[in-house]
Amino acid sequence: MKLSQFSIEVPEKLIASYPCENRDESRLMVLHRATGKIEHKCFKDIIDYFQQGDVIALNDTKVFNALLLGTKEKTNAKVEVTLLRKLSETQHIWDTLVEPARKIRIGNRIYFGNEELVAEVLDNTTSRGRTLNFLFNGTDEELLSIIDNIGHVPIPSIIKRKPEILDRQRYQTVYAQKQGATVAPYAGLHFSHQLLKRLELKGIDITQATLFISINLFNVIEMEDLSKCKTDSEFCSLEENTAQLLNNAVENGKQICAVGVSTARALESFVSFPKKVKSGEKWTNFSPLSKQQFKICTSLVTNFHLQKTSPLVHAFAFGGQELMLEAYHIAIKEKYKFFVYGDSMLII
Repeated sequence: MKLSQFSIEVPEKLIASYPCENRDESRLMVLHRATGKIEHKCFKDIIDYFQQGDVIALNDTKVFNALLLGTKEKTNAKVEVTLLRKLSETQHIWDTLVEPARKIRIGNRIYFGNEELVAEVLDNTTSRGRTLNFLFNGTDEELLSIIDNIGHVPIPSIIKRKPEILDRQRYQTVYAQKQGATVAPYAGLHFSHQLLKRLELKGIDITQATLFISINLFNVIEMEDLSKCKTDSEFCSLEENTAQLLNNAVENGKQICAVGVSTARALESFVSFPKKVKSGEKWTNFSPLSKQQFKICTSLVTNFHLQKTSPLVHAFAFGGQELMLEAYHIAIKEKYKFFVYGDSMLII
């Protein structure tokens, strides 16, 4: 597959800056892969497309306040640090992204909040990547508590505004449980507690997987040959009760709907031959480039993504290139909202 096949110019005005007032009242486009039919609905109408015994799988990862605003020692230059992952079991060493990175060198110290935290730069990992050691004598839990208090929600920079109070709630799914993500599983942002309850009352099984989404998800892909494009490894886990539920659904011919590309990638990462799911924990770089690579997911909820990004490529792989191109052109014409806080699509 070639990157040029996924060239879609999304008008900047269609990139949502804020979420819909009510989570489940965003717009929903429904794509029927078998017939090519396209419908325009409200998100809470999604209940009409599922029957008793179907399974809806969610990514229960929880976003933490990973954006820290700091100042560089001596110069007091302002620095933005996004925490990605903890690298040491015994020390407070983190893999991070730093902006602006060009003046942040090994040995520099960065102060955060009212100097509640200070970190020293240990290494340069990429052009923007830095390894930081927090000079903190407390436990991990105490450090994370301070980070939660002084940190900000790491909303994507393409939204072109600073994080606000509302983002602490709305850049988080209502079912978020396992803290560790810097990126929200944004297809799930449309679900309200009320909608989930209505789905359960209809006899639809709601279950969870976990995948901590890499912030590089938002990076533009630059390699034309997608088969040579490497994705970041991401931690994911699947519990035994979820594995059993999915296996029963496969055996009984029920629908398995992944809410978001991240959920689909998590589920498919635990599929063994023949179409049997096993529970466990692993680091995965599963990157589906064709619909044949989806072994158990029969439907997908996904937002409208930006061009030349991995979520777009994965959604197109699931829906089929020709139908998805048509759907995206219609979405632009009908002024659907794109990206994290935008509208959604159900591919069945």
